[in-house]
Amino acid sequence: LVAYLKQHPEVSDCLLTGGDPMVMKTSNLKPYLEGLLTPELEHVQTVRIGTKSLTFWPYRFVTDSDAADLLVLLENLVKAGKHVAIMAHYNHWRELDTPIAQEAVRLIRNTGAEIRSQGPLLANINDDADIWSRLWRDQVKLGIIPYYMFVERDTGARHYFEVALAKAWQIYRGAMQQISGLGRTARGPSMSAGPGKIEVQGITEVRGEKAFALRFIQGRNKDWVQRPFFARYDETATWLDQLVPAFGEQQFFFEEEYRAMCNA
Repeated sequence: LVAYLKQHPEVSDCLLTGGDPMVMKTSNLKPYLEGLLTPELEHVQTVRIGTKSLTFWPYRFVTDSDAADLLVLLENLVKAGKHVAIMAHYNHWRELDTPIAQEAVRLIRNTGAEIRSQGPLLANINDDADIWSRLWRDQVKLGIIPYYMFVERDTGARHYFEVALAKAWQIYRGAMQQISGLGRTARGPSMSAGPGKIEVQGITEVRGEKAFALRFIQGRNKDWVQRPFFARYDETATWLDQLVPAFGEQQFFFEEEYRAMCNA
């Protein structure tokens, strides 16, 4: 990892994900994270760690035998000038409702690292605006930054968990209407699709045709980022590949270039 980053000074962000890197002992994490303190890696400014351990095992940061070592490791990264962000996965406000979960959050924040929350919208679990609004309010209260509401990916047991895009947007909108500006940092509903990360911005009507308003948050081509586009409204669609262009267009603006990328 260190050798690769030394050869690529254009890389500014490093993401540790998996699986879940926090299931590893601190001694196993240390070579990766301490390696980022190498003087030749000053261009790596941000270290992100994706984990759900704050919900299923908050003891990892509180009472585990190497919890203190882990916190020192995070603190050392911060002291070295790195921006450290724990990308915490939360599905429901009840995951934050215990003293041990709140203590884990407090200890992480004491290191100087920040916690950003993200999670999928799941049918039968959190497909309700009130659940999301409380989750985001509770997170803001604890100093966690709401970051993403994801649409259930088009893989695995999605048929039980998936929520139609139209309903997903209504839930997101309903939750946003109940929280203050500090909680409105959460973006969504977002699809991590092949062409990029695409956000449903709303449902609109243009020239008598109902449509989804969409935009790229991230794209395979940076020129796609923040570019709006429209898909014909479909109340049952749950993913990008189930949508078709609105207003008689034959394809979305990015499709030809994306196909060429895939075939290259």
